[in-house]
Amino acid sequence: MEGLRLERRDAVGLGDIRQQLLEVYAEIYADRLSEDFHRVERFDERLGWNTEVPGFAAVVGYIDDTPVGYAYGCTLQGTTRWWNGLRTPVPDGATAETGSRTFALSELMVVEKFRGLGTARKIHDELLRERPEERVTLLVERDHPKVRALYESWGYEWFGEVLPFPDAPLYDALVLRRCTE
Repeated sequence: MEGLRLERRDAVGLGDIRQQLLEVYAEIYADRLSEDFHRVERFDERLGWNTEVPGFAAVVGYIDDTPVGYAYGCTLQGTTRWWNGLRTPVPDGATAETGSRTFALSELMVVEKFRGLGTARKIHDELLRERPEERVTLLVERDHPKVRALYESWGYEWFGEVLPFPDAPLYDALVLRRCTE
């Protein structure tokens, strides 16, 4: 997409644009903000948790000086709760985290006006460009099969069904295996 500027941010560098990111979230989830799980305050809390985990990284996409989308995540630590709501049997060791094995892509969002133009893919690829982890995981709401199909077209594979919080929607966990050499 022409005119898209991508900017990498770490946890500290997110501070001065955090309010803008919350506004993008509120725009994208406007029809769901009355749901407790999707309230802006809950999202901000989850964003805060991510910034405290080693390996946190974010990429923000701008048109001019306006954020139009972003992605962020962190490296899953040995004590992670990421897999706690997994409802599908998986092979032994499949959820064992070492602090260097898996990057969890917690959010990837693009405002509606810039969807379908490759914006999400550019943000995604920039976020993962220099990641050392051997795999990436993300969660997609079960009620969004088109989004799941998009990630599968990028190489992600279904891993299992996850309910990350009691009041969260049901998600499909997807995993992208990467060549790290």
